[in-house]
Parts: sequence; C-alpha cells; structure tokens
Amino acid sequence: MVDQALGSRRSNKSLPSLTLTSPPCQCPKIWAISYSDLLKVGFRRTLDLNRSVVENAIRSFLAEDLGYGDITTNALVDSERGGEGRVVCRQNAVIAGIEEALVLLELVGCHGTARAHDGDRVKAGAMILSARGPARALLGVERTLLNLLTHMSGVATATADLVSIANRESRGKVRIACTRKTLPGLRYFEKRAVELGGGDTHRLRLDDAVLIKDNHLELAGSLRECVRKAKETVSFTKKVEVEVTTPDQAVEAAEAGADIVLLDNMTPKEVERSVTLLKAKNLRDRVIVEASGGIRRENLASYAKTGVDVISVGAITHSAPAVDMSLEIHASRKRG
Repeated sequence: MVDQALGSRRSNKSLPSLTLTSPPCQCPKIWAISYSDLLKVGFRRTLDLNRSVVENAIRSFLAEDLGYGDITTNALVDSERGGEGRVVCRQNAVIAGIEEALVLLELVGCHGTARAHDGDRVKAGAMILSARGPARALLGVERTLLNLLTHMSGVATATADLVSIANRESRGKVRIACTRKTLPGLRYFEKRAVELGGGDTHRLRLDDAVLIKDNHLELAGSLRECVRKAKETVSFTKKVEVEVTTPDQAVEAAEAGADIVLLDNMTPKEVERSVTLLKAKNLRDRVIVEASGGIRRENLASYAKTGVDVISVGAITHSAPAVDMSLEIHASRKRG
C-alpha cells in the first residue's frame, strides 16, 4: 500500500477537499500541480489548499524516506499482518499536523482517527492520534508521520508561548508574526503551524507585499525614491513595507508613504524612541509598526511594551524544538 501511495499523481477518482482552516480553494486540474508550485495555489493567510496539493507534498516526503521500500519491515513482517498504532505526546504542547497526518495514513491504506485537533493544547501523555491498517504500512510511514507532527507541533507550541507573553505585556495589542526563514519545502507546513499557534504568517511569498530592505536601498537608490518606484510599479492592492535601522529613518519611511515601517535590529529603547517620534510627527496612525531582529523569548516582553503593532521572530520556524512524541504499534487480530 505504501508503494501504491507513491504511484501516479493523476487519478480518475475525484478527491474530496481537505479543509485546513477555511473552505478549500477551487482549482481546476489541481492534481497536475507539482509541489514546487504549491506556493502559487490559493496560498494566502488562511492557508487552505486543495487536498491533492497536500497529498502531492506528502508523497514527496514518503518517497524521500522509503526509497525502494522498507527492507527491514518487508523481511520481518508478514504482508497479511494487521496493525494498530497510537501517537502519544510526551510533553505539554500545542498540537499541529493532525490533518496532514490523517492524509498521510490514508495514502498508504491506513485509517487514522484524531484524538486531538489542530490547535489543541494537550498535557504530557495525551494520545493525539490512533491508526489501524496493514502493519507494513504503519511501520513504513512511522518516521514521516512523527516528523510532521513533532515539527509542526513544535512550531505551534513555540508560537503560542510568544503570543502569550506578547498578549500579557501589551494587553493584547501586539501581534506575533513569523518570517520567511522557513526550511525549504516546508513553508506551508511551518506557516500553518504558526497560524495554529495563534501567530501571524507574515509574507508567505515575495509577491505578497513589497518589503524594501537595506540591499534594495544599496542597489536602487534612496528610501524615498524606492517607495515612490514601488508605489508606481506594484498594484495598489499590495502594501509597501520599509526596513529601517534608526528612528529618523522610521520617520522618513512614513513620510515617503510606506504602509508598514519595520524597525530592524533596534534595542527596545530605540524602538520606543521611533514610536514616540512618529507620534510627534503625527505619523503614527498612518503606518503599521513592526519590530524584528534579535528578538527572542528572553527579551520579548521588553519589545511588547514599546507600542509597536507587530513583532516578527524568525526562530519560531527555523529553530523551534520538536515536540517529543512516539508512535506505538501493536499487532491487530485481523489485517486492517
């Protein structure tokens, strides 16, 4: 069954839609879209994808791990043997990846049952998923299943922790966001985990918004000129954000017409000074103010009190520790 899951991506069978956080996007002939195109299809902040696109990604994960087959399992376990498994979370966590795990199990001919839902907070020792099916299939997908669940839950848990701190220190006025510092091939899964943890996905791709950074300024001209060019060239539907490193630059960006001012690698005092200066110039209400760079759990509270609107933290995707989980598999009385 595992080998069949890695077969032709095109099927005459109509695939039902998997709703992740909102109704699925309707994309004709979605089965023909490669995983490399995943980020081009209905991929906005609600992170809803047609089921077959998610399947496409998961098939690639399975192929990477299985190779030409699980030679250990095939040598030792009878093909007619049925199995039952359960995924146990060994630490307090925010769960993410249940929907994807259910798709994975179905792809290899197993049946999964969610014992917890994406976004749930669970205690150590909680069973979050059960499965039954061919024992060979369960063993073949064990690592891929756990990798998805432990990594996505790790991202969601780290995000929820920072959201809790920010809400407490800012009285709910500051939004925690991730960045594009995601592992190649995993952006959808990591961004979805951030959303499940209560965070903001920020830009999903380069075509989501204009973000003028120091390298752009070095190559393309002054801050004001870059904002002018961007607004003339890019659709009015796209926001323009400018990265700045001093309070005076923050004012310049706002005066130039930026929609969002990104305070990069500033100390909490410099961030607070930037916000105060924007207020003094009657510019604060015209822009969204984001702080980023060097912000981590240990100093988040100081930044949350500065008056910014958004704090973005790359570590919640690229450095979140995996949640400890196990998949316990036992023989069932009958196959499947």
